[in-house]
Amino acid sequence: MESAPAARPAPRYWVHLLLLVLTVGTTFTSYLLYFHFQRPYSPDEVSPEAAHRALAFSLSLLTILGSHEMGHYLLARYHRVDTSLPYFIPLPVLGVGTLGAVIRIRDRIPHRNALVDIGAAGPLAGLVVALPILFWGLAHSTVVDAPSMDAPFPGDDSLWAYGRDAFAWVMAKITHAPPAPEEAIHSVQTVFGDSLLMRGLTWLALGPIPEGKDVLVHPVVIAGWFGLLVTLLNLMPVGQLDGGHLAFALWGPRARWVGRAVALVLLFLTVFVTASWGLWLLVTSKLVGFGHPEVTEPLEPLSPGRKVICALCFLALIGCAMPIPLRQVVT
Repeated sequence: MESAPAARPAPRYWVHLLLLVLTVGTTFTSYLLYFHFQRPYSPDEVSPEAAHRALAFSLSLLTILGSHEMGHYLLARYHRVDTSLPYFIPLPVLGVGTLGAVIRIRDRIPHRNALVDIGAAGPLAGLVVALPILFWGLAHSTVVDAPSMDAPFPGDDSLWAYGRDAFAWVMAKITHAPPAPEEAIHSVQTVFGDSLLMRGLTWLALGPIPEGKDVLVHPVVIAGWFGLLVTLLNLMPVGQLDGGHLAFALWGPRARWVGRAVALVLLFLTVFVTASWGLWLLVTSKLVGFGHPEVTEPLEPLSPGRKVICALCFLALIGCAMPIPLRQVVT
């Protein structure tokens, strides 16, 4: 005699709404703190124009992140996989004010075709929303004078550079060498990394950018840029990331070796390009892991259309790739 399936908890819509409202607040204040003010935050300095720019950033970012998760949600429901609505994660003060959004999938994925649909729907939906937002924002941005910025190898923020500087400091202490003269610091600028998609959209919206010029971007461009970064991170073919779902659908248990190869690439970037990749290396290798649960119907073959979707997601991964996502430049 079969037992009745356990009842699913009723959706608590107020929780999803509350987290969304809180995340609007944290992303709004984070934009003011990190992208508007040049000195410590003071509520008296928030002009209506600054508030409008911060709200544009917040709503654009959450629209992109929400579209990503709703893509997963809708395709999961299409395949009758029990899942929750998106939970936004507010992050006061730090970063851009959010850790993104997540959904909770309560059932096993039935087959590899469903795995591709659910895994690819998120990043593709996020891109469909992010690209027009980026284009509109770039079209409303301004081209300004800017000093040329070198990108040395190994990078100034890489583990190699930190180790080299630490070794030089120790040797200076041992040999009692006089300290090197400090350079005058006028300002510190945050430079956003370029991807193929960003370069292409900038060219379409503003034309070729001459040498010695840069783009003073509209706030929604920053939101769209973070949308591309989220797409890049999620499409990496590791474990149970979105890209990991696609890799498992294509190669089954052998996808574990693809994830380990990605970890080696992240290790190389951490050591020789920028140490900021070290955090994502730890997340993917220790928290996400390289394994993936088997689908309930493993013998159903992957359709040709789903293979095309996997190839499209691979192109999206290449288009969003940026070796140095963020760096601080002293001028």
